[in-house]
Amino acid sequence: MKCKKNKKNCLEGHVRQNPMPLVKGMTVDQVIDSSMFSFNAGAFRKACELFANHCVRKNVRIGMSLAGALVPAGIGRSCLIPLIKAGMIDWIVSTGANLYHDLHYVLGHEFHEGRASVDDEKLREEGIIRIYDIYLSYDALLDTDRFIRDLLRRERAGIPQPCSSADIHALLGKEIITIRPDVKDSSLLAVAYEAGVPIHTSSPADSSIGMNIAALMLDDETIHMDTHQDINEVTGYVYDIKKRGGKSAVLLIGGGSPKNFVLQTEPHIQEVLGLPEAGHDYFIQFTDARPDTGGLSGATPSEAVSWGKIDPAALSGTVVSYGDCSLMLPFMTSYALNRAKSRPLSRLSNKRGRLVKQLKEDFRSKR
Repeated sequence: MKCKKNKKNCLEGHVRQNPMPLVKGMTVDQVIDSSMFSFNAGAFRKACELFANHCVRKNVRIGMSLAGALVPAGIGRSCLIPLIKAGMIDWIVSTGANLYHDLHYVLGHEFHEGRASVDDEKLREEGIIRIYDIYLSYDALLDTDRFIRDLLRRERAGIPQPCSSADIHALLGKEIITIRPDVKDSSLLAVAYEAGVPIHTSSPADSSIGMNIAALMLDDETIHMDTHQDINEVTGYVYDIKKRGGKSAVLLIGGGSPKNFVLQTEPHIQEVLGLPEAGHDYFIQFTDARPDTGGLSGATPSEAVSWGKIDPAALSGTVVSYGDCSLMLPFMTSYALNRAKSRPLSRLSNKRGRLVKQLKEDFRSKR
């Protein structure tokens, strides 16, 4: 088929690939820009560019979902903490497991490199916990359980009743800073607390933190955690920035419940509360899940449009990069730190009550 236009203009409007030879001393962002153009490499480069050039801006609020054992893999220290300190993450929804494992560092326990192919019965006898190829002492679990129960038992009277999961995680972060100021900069919970970045868990009972709260209930020391309060708080973050003419960006690391909890903020605004909104403006996901299996982790941005989660006009601002999150996130973090300027901290933790109040007032007024 011949080009309908002048031959010189056939590909007008399409960005020309410009691969460059890799040389010694190049930074990560230079390597990405010089060599990643097609297939998953091209999608990954576009994700890096979208995050650094469009999401990390003054009037964009960035929410992150975190699934998978990424804190044990070292991602908490190497990537999440630098992004938080640079003002590139405003709020987080994580599995409870990542936050539980973050506490091990504070108590003097470290993760060790192991092997995935091993006799797990022997590891059990030796008191070693395995997370694929990561090893951890069983004593770390016992010490961390004790730490959580003792803290919550001591501070129970000061915890709001009911509370959101963000209240519990803020309490943990504050305690880390108090008792271990020497290691606070290595703790995701402590850094997030100090930066005012709220961390939520969509399924708080599905983790060891939740199990320890359940144990307190058996001692008649109940802590009333209401995850519906979490729904309104995270929705308040999105509604507030959109009401003020800003934009909402979502950075989805893996899938599962945290992914949906971040995305469902928009259906909550539009469908349930009946407030005018169109959807998130930027969508970046790193996943190894396929869309055709029906799992949420593989659900595409265009599918999210049908739910009202993504603004239809913003599909050009969406990227899904398929691969291993533990591999991709360090490179994207380096890219963003090299290419984007740090932003002032939004400190949403201090604004949760006010933002929920705004959401409540507008909902009641609309109704």
